[in-house]
Amino acid sequence: MQSAWTPRSKLPDVGTTIFTVIGQLAAEHDALNLSQGAPNFAPDPKLVDGVAAAMRAGHNQYSPMSGIDALREALADKVERLYGVHYDATTEVTVTASASEGLYSTISALVHPGDEVIYFEPSFDSYAPIVRLQGATPVAIKLSLPHFRVNWDEVAAAITPKTRMIIVNTPHNPTATIFSDDDIARLKALTRHTDIVILSDEVYEHVVFDGAKHHSMARHRELAERSVIVSSFGKSYHVTGWRVGYCLAPAALMDEIRKVHQFMMFSADTPMQYAFADALAEPQSYLGLSDFYQKKRDLLAHALAESRFELLPSEGSFFMLARFRHFSGESDSDFVLRLIRDARVATIPLSAFYTDGTDEGLIRLSFSKDDATLIEGARRLCSI
Repeated sequence: MQSAWTPRSKLPDVGTTIFTVIGQLAAEHDALNLSQGAPNFAPDPKLVDGVAAAMRAGHNQYSPMSGIDALREALADKVERLYGVHYDATTEVTVTASASEGLYSTISALVHPGDEVIYFEPSFDSYAPIVRLQGATPVAIKLSLPHFRVNWDEVAAAITPKTRMIIVNTPHNPTATIFSDDDIARLKALTRHTDIVILSDEVYEHVVFDGAKHHSMARHRELAERSVIVSSFGKSYHVTGWRVGYCLAPAALMDEIRKVHQFMMFSADTPMQYAFADALAEPQSYLGLSDFYQKKRDLLAHALAESRFELLPSEGSFFMLARFRHFSGESDSDFVLRLIRDARVATIPLSAFYTDGTDEGLIRLSFSKDDATLIEGARRLCSI
C-alpha cells in the first residue's frame, strides 16, 4: 500500500541493522551462522521447565512494574556476593524487558536535549541512535589499535560542561576486550567531582576468560554511586529470545529510570522472571559460563590455526576478531559477502560497529555455537 504521507524521520541515516542483513543473506546461501551473538543450542531444561511450571501456577499476567520480589531480591543477593556492594531490592533493582530496554530507558531518563554522551567505537549499534533520539549528541571515541584499548587522554579532552554520560561496555562487544585496573582508576579520576553518569553495559559479565576479573562498576563503590549497570539473563542463560534483563542503580537514578520503563514496557515477561529467580539460587548456573565459553573459544581458535586469518585475543564475551587484510585487499563488507557466497559462513564486518564505517580489515566471529558448528565453520574458513 502506498501512502501520500511522508514521515519526517528522526533517524534518516539509519537503515536495517547489519545483523538482519547478514541473517537474510546467510539464509539465502544456507550459510553457517558465526555472525549472530545468539546460541544455537538449547538452554538448561530445568529453566524451560521452570517457565512452564510458572505458567501452570497461574503466573501469566503483568508482574509488578519493577519485577517480581523474588527475582529482585535474588539479584541483589547475587551482586552483593560477587561484588561486595548492597543494592536495595525495592528501590535500586529493576527487571526490564531485555537489556536493550534497560539501555533505552536509562538514556531516555537521564540524558536531555543538548547533552553530550561519550561512548567508544567500535560499539554495539544501539548506543548512538538512542542518544540522538533524546536530542543529545553522541561523542564517539575510537578504541586504540592494535589492542582496542581506551585512550583515556582522549576521553579527558572530550569531556565538556555538556557531558552528561559515559557509556562503557566490559566485556566488550565486538572487540572481546575487558577493562583493566588502570581503566578503572582512570575512569574514577575523570568522573570524580563531576555530575557525569556512567552507563555500564555488562551483559557479558559472567563470560571472562583466563582467570581474569570482571570489573563491574558495582565492584568499585566510587563508581557504583554514579553508575547504572545493565545486564542480561538472555546472555547468561542461553535464552536471548526471552528478552529479560535488569538494571542496578542508586535509588535517585533508578527512580527516574522507572518513570520511563513504566511507559515503555511496564513489566518484563512474568513466567520467565519466576524461572530466573529459581535459577539464581544455583550460582553455578552462571558462574560456570567462563569455563564453558572459554572451551568454545579455544576450540574455534585451534580449528582456525591453519587458516590464513590472524586471530586477535578474546578476553571476554563470546566473540573474537579475525584479521584478513594481509591476504585480501577487499573491504570488510565485501569480504564478508564473499565468505557467505563462497565458504557459506556468515560473519560480521567490524566496520558495521563504527558510525563512520571505519574498515580495519577485521571480521567478528561468534563462538556461541555448538561444537559441530564451530568445527565445520572453521573448516570452511580454512578453505579461503
